[in-house]
Amino acid sequence: MNSQQQQQIERNSEILRKYIPHFAVNNIAIWIIELDIKLKITKERSTKLGDYMPPHNGLNHTITINHNLNEYSFFVTLIHEIAHLKTYNQYKNSVSPHGPEWKFSFKLLMHPFLTPDHLPLDILYALRKYMNNPAASSCSDLTLMRTLKLYDKQLDSHTGILLEHLPQRTHFLYNGSRVFEKGEKLRKRYRCKELSSGTIYLFSPLAEVEVFEKNNGV
Repeated sequence: MNSQQQQQIERNSEILRKYIPHFAVNNIAIWIIELDIKLKITKERSTKLGDYMPPHNGLNHTITINHNLNEYSFFVTLIHEIAHLKTYNQYKNSVSPHGPEWKFSFKLLMHPFLTPDHLPLDILYALRKYMNNPAASSCSDLTLMRTLKLYDKQLDSHTGILLEHLPQRTHFLYNGSRVFEKGEKLRKRYRCKELSSGTIYLFSPLAEVEVFEKNNGV
């Protein structure tokens, strides 16, 4: 590795320390160079935590991750997306995005980090279980998501409440302005009605919402 690459690794490491656990910084800083990754830190997106775009129009591999994830959620999401890159490099678009080939890459990349020297024990146990058969999104594993959320910065108890903690028929705000009524649980998600349109939406139990009060000006 030449001096220019080493300097780039050091710059990458300086940025990564703001977002991921220290134990993963050096590995991922090197992977960014070796795999020619353009990593973008984006604003929060309600539909996804991160995504991967293969090279196109002369650009390199691009991975985007939501800026507001805690360090462990950011780390898991980033490894998830790097696994997509590795799978693309080997198979291009000839395999399913979250098929056996991606699962194998994800497990292989994550394996060195799955030790108590690196991860808090609660995250380690939840992540080991999830990695037995990783899904398209870590959000689909409620045990893992609940565990990761324990490491979020503490929010105001009135504005950072999880939907699963609200009583049924409670009115709540989602994304700041849209008002919903919490309904019954259907398997893994709650059936909620948007009050302005009457449209029914399915919400994750772990969606962060704000209790709606008439005097809040909305």
